[in-house]
Amino acid sequence: MTKFRRATIFMISAAMIITAIAFMVSPRESYPVVTLILSFMLVAYGIRQIVYYIVMARHMVGGRLILYIGLIVLDLGLFTATLSTIPLPYVMLYLLGGYAFAGAIDLMRAKEARRLHSPEWKFILFKGMVNILIAVICLVLVFVGTTIAAVYIYSAGLIYSSILRIVSAMRKTAVVYIPQTEIERIMSLK
Repeated sequence: MTKFRRATIFMISAAMIITAIAFMVSPRESYPVVTLILSFMLVAYGIRQIVYYIVMARHMVGGRLILYIGLIVLDLGLFTATLSTIPLPYVMLYLLGGYAFAGAIDLMRAKEARRLHSPEWKFILFKGMVNILIAVICLVLVFVGTTIAAVYIYSAGLIYSSILRIVSAMRKTAVVYIPQTEIERIMSLK
């Protein structure tokens, strides 16, 4: 990863942390902003998946699944954006679904990384377990039904994902290095 890319990720993550803290300072006023951001993120993800299908996934096995996911998420995002006041249980269910899905994917990635003896499997497992924990907290808070809780959960998730992005951006990336003597030996075999 280039230094520019690392700096960009760091700046975006710092802005996300500042935004999350601003949400936590005034949770009642920021609830509409959180729902607007949530609907925007769903629309952006849906459009991204549809574009990915058009560009590449239509030639892949199972590529239609990406198109269907993109259409469903785009529809959810547009539906959320059209509602002027979103009832709290729907927002909490969106957060619950997002965190549960991300956690399940991370747990499967950790299992695969451990099977391949990757040293990152513990980090991925930790990330997945925290996402599942946040999803469980969202499930509990659906029954409590406070607006402030949704803002705090969303803000905590923003801070958590920002810190993880900073950690992964600052990690050294593994580079495969083949010595020149080895390349010459392989070339001489031909």
